[in-house]
Amino acid sequence: MFVIDQIILLGALLIVLGILSSKISARLGMPVLVLFLLVGMLAGEDGPGGIKFDNAQIAHALGSLALAIILFDGGLQTPLKSIKQVWKPASVLATLGVAITSAVTGLAAAYILDVPLYYGLLIGAIVGSTDAAAVFSLLRNAGIHINARLKATLEIESATNDPMAIFLTVGLLEIMVNQLEPGTGLLMLFVQQMGLGSVVGLAIGWLAVRVINKIELTTSGLYPVMVLAFGLLSFGIAANLGGSGFLAIFIAGVVIGNSNFVFQRTTFLFHDGLAWMGQITMFVVLGLLINPSTLLDVWWQGLLIAVALTFVARPLAVVPVLKLFGFNSREITLVSWVGLRGSVPIILAIYPLIYGLPNAPLIFSAVFFVVLVSATVQGSTLPWVARRLGLTEAPPVTPAATLEITALGDVDAEIVEYTLGEQCRAAGRRLSQTALPEGTVVAMITRGTKVIPPRGSTQLLAGDHLFIVTKPDVRGFIDQVLSGRAESAQALADGELRLKGYTKVEDVQHSYGIDLQLPAGLSLDDALRQALPGQPELGSKALCGQVELQVCEMVGARISTVAVWPLPQQEQAEASAA
Repeated sequence: MFVIDQIILLGALLIVLGILSSKISARLGMPVLVLFLLVGMLAGEDGPGGIKFDNAQIAHALGSLALAIILFDGGLQTPLKSIKQVWKPASVLATLGVAITSAVTGLAAAYILDVPLYYGLLIGAIVGSTDAAAVFSLLRNAGIHINARLKATLEIESATNDPMAIFLTVGLLEIMVNQLEPGTGLLMLFVQQMGLGSVVGLAIGWLAVRVINKIELTTSGLYPVMVLAFGLLSFGIAANLGGSGFLAIFIAGVVIGNSNFVFQRTTFLFHDGLAWMGQITMFVVLGLLINPSTLLDVWWQGLLIAVALTFVARPLAVVPVLKLFGFNSREITLVSWVGLRGSVPIILAIYPLIYGLPNAPLIFSAVFFVVLVSATVQGSTLPWVARRLGLTEAPPVTPAATLEITALGDVDAEIVEYTLGEQCRAAGRRLSQTALPEGTVVAMITRGTKVIPPRGSTQLLAGDHLFIVTKPDVRGFIDQVLSGRAESAQALADGELRLKGYTKVEDVQHSYGIDLQLPAGLSLDDALRQALPGQPELGSKALCGQVELQVCEMVGARISTVAVWPLPQQEQAEASAA
């Protein structure tokens, strides 16, 4: 039997055990990463598995590859809309916040472990970043939903703060081992890492979308692989040029994920599975690397560092930043408590081992213990804290699935499945009254085991499944009508809303919360004719309430399509005053 045969067998068994342990996570309210780490520790030389593994180089290589794939998937799944909404507070937390957290934790670690200041600051830098995957897997498992702004802040901060922690860790090691200049030298390293990482990520992401949409591959299975190859290409180019490969691959993922390209849905599913595979492999390997008996040597020091990190360093970084951006005290408290540590600190704790730093095993054991305490205590109490702070919301009814139109050209359409909830605006109304955006087609309605023909007179009921053919850029409006989202006042923030000319004023009000200040029974065609001084023409505009109606298409003398535009803030104020 070859050695590789044994490795494949052991690897498969550990991965299966890791996946099965994720089922326990939901019941225990514990992050999946803790259970994956425990699987690795039990399989190690101090556990019943008895596997001896102490190769820091291999662990670092596997961990870095897995982390790159996880960050790439995070970028693919990050909507640009969320970034635009909270990029200011999230970016400050991901940079200045990490620096403050690292500094305060580092000072505490140096005192608690009785080591030189640079050693303490190194530990602080290693544990400086948070784990978004752990946070939101816990919230999902517990059925906890928080408001969109708060959720986006946590997501963007956690997804973007890893490069800063990596930079601080590498920078401190360069100072300690290679005598890098702490002032200008560290500043130049920061500019080089972040600048090159950003430029390479943007360039490769832009190039990837154009190549993927132009090339015609022999099989659809190669498209997700090509997307992955471009992601790794951005990492490799940036890292070899001296930039941050992790920042580059995340930015490339954001650019690709927010663009339209062929087999997009298939690609997202492929990378989601690949990211989970990376997490399981990474945590199990890291669990194998640690010797559990060494954790007993630093348990009380690790506990004190975790307390300082959670109750002092994290709040000092979060409170002033979020106060500045208008978050309330309850939201600030949750963000402070949500600072779970995950995979990145453990991977970064391998760096001192690779650099050959004295006391590197002590640093690794202390960091490992801090991560276990943070993930276990904060992770298991996170749903309770969210409920106690009164920040939980009713879950929105979201599309159950998006079915892909797998064509090799630029097909600007997708098939989306919606399940109507009790609070959905469309429930109890006829299909013709839903005021769906122009060009949106209801292809099929299922109710229980029956298929209901989608006619204008068809009455929609809660529990119905609707299969919608639509364009991606109007998904926000369809969500307003069919998923029961509460933020109807912001409906027009999703882009241009085009409606059929025969759409009734009352249906626009009911579906989108847009008050046209006109008689309910009027159609948009009639409304424009009454508001315009002469005969309607293409491009004619009329003010109705706090929105503007515009003639977009006409069939003969009939207005067939009407665009609804929001007024600028100043004009809205003038309209309200009038």
